[in-house]
Amino acid sequence: MERVRDLSELPKAHLHLHFTGSMRPSTVLELADKHGVRLPEMLTGALTSGEPPKLKATDERGWFRFQRLYDAARSCVREPEDIRRLVREAALEDLRDGSGWLEIQVDPTSYAPRLGGLIPTLEIILDAVDSTSRETGLGIRVLVAANRMKHPLDARTLARLAVRYADRGVVGFGLSNDERRGMARDFDRAFHIAREGGLLSAPHGGELTGPASVRDCLDDLHAGRIGHGVRAAEDPWLLKRLADRQVTCEVCPSSNVALGVYEKPEDVPLRTFFDAGVPMALGADDPLLFGSRLAAQYEIARHVHGFSDPELAELARQSVRGSAAPEDAKARLLAGVDDWLAS
Repeated sequence: MERVRDLSELPKAHLHLHFTGSMRPSTVLELADKHGVRLPEMLTGALTSGEPPKLKATDERGWFRFQRLYDAARSCVREPEDIRRLVREAALEDLRDGSGWLEIQVDPTSYAPRLGGLIPTLEIILDAVDSTSRETGLGIRVLVAANRMKHPLDARTLARLAVRYADRGVVGFGLSNDERRGMARDFDRAFHIAREGGLLSAPHGGELTGPASVRDCLDDLHAGRIGHGVRAAEDPWLLKRLADRQVTCEVCPSSNVALGVYEKPEDVPLRTFFDAGVPMALGADDPLLFGSRLAAQYEIARHVHGFSDPELAELARQSVRGSAAPEDAKARLLAGVDDWLAS
């Protein structure tokens, strides 16, 4: 009988993990106690039970509920020490899941009021990333993300800040929050600034709305990678375009089901993307609220979608190729994937 290879030992890159959403449930509870933060009962119940909260973000009320829980968790991060703890624990969780490269996404605006402003906040985060990377051996970089719900001028400010710190660990520029708000083209100037500064364009699209939002990311923001992008499965021509350009989609199966994008794990179009030649990087998105981390996404591909070990190895390779890792780091991870498959 053939041994089942351990997916937590499969080398991979993690390209879709949000800063607040990366936290361990126990950490949120401890930080809330430390700072005297009263968390919503829905959140404390989920954190103590280990069951993700029931959310259906495909309607406005559901998204508001999700954002309220997320903001409550974020309000527990108030000091540089909390930032350092968050980054270190995220790295340790990723290492446990076989990640050799992590790109963590953050909007520093959310933390700036408590940490002295945008620049001090980003410097605290980047210092924590640097020290954690040296301590753990995990390659870690940062994507600065703008918020669709805010004015495009705010996004330009963040893009300039991100470019300023490109030599300190910022590798990309993103756009997150409810994609039903704010047209992609409204943020084209911010993304132009980021691209001119050498940063990867990696906006969210094709999650809560259909294929058009993916096309907008490609046409208006010149995306080199797309957060989610799963709704492109509804448009064969768009799938072909993604495949032809080899634009990596950061697909987060557990998140898609938890937020009501798809009803069941088997509905997430992993096989459709794979067979169409669209590169994917499986991600955990916000494990704090969705209840599962990186290796669990590969387990879904194996057990729900029937991916063989050679196909799972190819998924891992796609995540590495789609990353902003230096070529030597990519080569090392790709060799590790080959070793895993040969074991």
